[in-house]
Amino acid sequence: MVTSDSLGIASGETLPLVHAGALKRPKKPLPKVQTGILMMLQLAETSASASIYPYINQLIRDLDIAGGDDAAVGYYVGVIDSLFYLAQALTVLRWSRLSDRIGRKPVLLVGLSGACISMLCFGLSTTFWGLVISRCMWGLLNGNIGVVKTVMGELTDSTNMAQGFALIPMVWCVGNFVGPLVGGLLARPQDHWPKSFTNPFWGKYPYFLPCMVSACLLLLAFFMLLRFLEETLLTKRRPKLTSTTLAVSDSADSGDQEAFVQRPMANMPLRSLLTPTIVIPIANYTMLAVLDISFRVLLPLFLSTPIYLGGLGLPPSSIGSWLALCGIVDGVFQALFLAKIVDRIGAKRFFCVSVSCFAPLMVTFPIISWLVRARGMVDHVIIYPLLCQLVLMVTWDMAFGTVYMFITASAPAKNVLGVVHGLSQTCGSVARAIGPALATSLFAFSKERNLLNGNAVYVVFIMLAGVLRWLGSQLPDEIQDRDE
Repeated sequence: MVTSDSLGIASGETLPLVHAGALKRPKKPLPKVQTGILMMLQLAETSASASIYPYINQLIRDLDIAGGDDAAVGYYVGVIDSLFYLAQALTVLRWSRLSDRIGRKPVLLVGLSGACISMLCFGLSTTFWGLVISRCMWGLLNGNIGVVKTVMGELTDSTNMAQGFALIPMVWCVGNFVGPLVGGLLARPQDHWPKSFTNPFWGKYPYFLPCMVSACLLLLAFFMLLRFLEETLLTKRRPKLTSTTLAVSDSADSGDQEAFVQRPMANMPLRSLLTPTIVIPIANYTMLAVLDISFRVLLPLFLSTPIYLGGLGLPPSSIGSWLALCGIVDGVFQALFLAKIVDRIGAKRFFCVSVSCFAPLMVTFPIISWLVRARGMVDHVIIYPLLCQLVLMVTWDMAFGTVYMFITASAPAKNVLGVVHGLSQTCGSVARAIGPALATSLFAFSKERNLLNGNAVYVVFIMLAGVLRWLGSQLPDEIQDRDE
């Protein structure tokens, strides 16, 4: 029924979706089919996006974009990545707001179509600007990174939210393992299987095969969504979609009434959403994104840097194997333990524990460097600090699943979940565009000037981690039952 609280929302008050003092309800099971389809979309997009990384450096060399300067290859790869995130930042909020008006499903389908076209164009590109345009096409046409979290928020309630959002980083880890595997194995097929790929086409476009396979996975996800995914936006979903499918409503009638009351919220000004309740979780997510992308840039850079400069000097094959192992372990732990830990100690406390791991994570870099220099080589002893780093990284990564819960719970109405997640992803995309340049520049500057024995870059990020830890303390103490 329409209560005084819901009437308050209709009149423009931005109340959070969770309220303190609600009685704890029994945990509801996740809607398996809908969640599975959503995670299939996430897996297809993540693996397709990551499939270019094993060969993109060689592609830049083959196209002679760097003019034979191998040291400049990384610069061009960085430009492509940064422009992709900037393109995403320009449109992800608009796609999310559109999903609050026309529904989640149409926006997800358009995003998959854009990603599919982008991958095909990338495989057919023979110039630097062709690569840039095809990659930016994904960022401009695909806002699914925010809409997926919105749908997950609508498929879950406070009793199973942790379990649902734990799947997103888990599938992301799996995709970042599968994608590079596809890209590495299928790039330049005419070299690996010369009898099967004799057509001159494969010589002209040697990297089209992994792009085509990735596009086929995206196309498969498109038809699966088109056929089986149910709309989750209250104002657009079919009458048959009741609480047996979605955990966000108690019945079809109450859902229809809530949709009627909340309909004006879909068109509310963006400025009215910039309240502390929403801004604080988004600020946490933004800082989390900056630090995370910086770490993921620093790690392979540190592993590949020569020993005399403070790195490990590992070959690409060893780096790839270690990163793949990290991804699998990370994904397994996210799936198995995140929801259980959040249920036991609480979302805020665990988020603070997770982000507190970033400072010791940075400290492991100079420790490993000192050990290698002291022993004069990379041997079995280095495995132990690397394993400690892996444990810290896994714990750190669990902060993402937790902060998604706070962002979802901060929305003043269910049919503005899209714009709230879109706003968070806009900030996150800007952070991911800035983070790599910040990390690599600080790393190079520290080594060139020998600041703090080349370790100044880690000190800077430890200070930023302190800022994130303070932001985490500003989050609400509990995520409780939603106001149904």
